[in-house]
Amino acid sequence: MERQVGAYVISDDKARLDLDRIGQLLSTSYWAKQRAADVIAQSIANSVCYGIYEGERQVGFARVVTDYATVFYLCDVIIDEAHRGNGLGKQLMACIIEQYGGLHGLLGTLDAHGLYEQYGFRQNERLMNRRGS
Repeated sequence: MERQVGAYVISDDKARLDLDRIGQLLSTSYWAKQRAADVIAQSIANSVCYGIYEGERQVGFARVVTDYATVFYLCDVIIDEAHRGNGLGKQLMACIIEQYGGLHGLLGTLDAHGLYEQYGFRQNERLMNRRGS
């Protein structure tokens, strides 16, 4: 999948992903500040990944973990701060929902409820969470 969005391209081609850049982006997040490079690489290897590019520079990223039949988990959604406000998060979400909208979607967020609610996500009191070591 590849979609042109103005000066940007959204792609699910893993060969285009820049692992160092993804590490930089994630280090600015509240949820993955300390994530090690080897953990990032393993998570990418076992996920469907989306990159957003301005020319050759990666400016956004997201991962989807799914069984392709019943459920998908959306995680690590991040846009470079210098590129926020251009609708890239919305365009990225549109691509993901286009591919997985028929499945039950899960995600966690502290600060982007408004974005995800636009794509049908709702807060749910029934889910439980277990932190890994």
